[in-house]
Amino acid sequence: MKLLLASGIVLAILLAYTLALGKGGLLDIWNMKRDISIQQEQNERLQQRNRELAGEIVNLQKGTEAIEERARSDLGLIRSDEIFVQIIE
Repeated sequence: MKLLLASGIVLAILLAYTLALGKGGLLDIWNMKRDISIQQEQNERLQQRNRELAGEIVNLQKGTEAIEERARSDLGLIRSDEIFVQIIE
């Protein structure tokens, strides 16, 4: 009877260990859920950026205002009727 009880306890400990820390166990599931959460957040950020870029593409295709704004900010261009003033500290 003691042998049966001891083997049952050992079996229960092995089963609990496998369930918690073994391959596909609770620890692996927790890590996968965390990884999925991180990936979903990254996907949301990238989707938002894609929406912004798609809107910018539409603006660039439809009108010259967006192109002019881009040339001013990225290239430092000015119109012929404007005066450029640079303040040096």
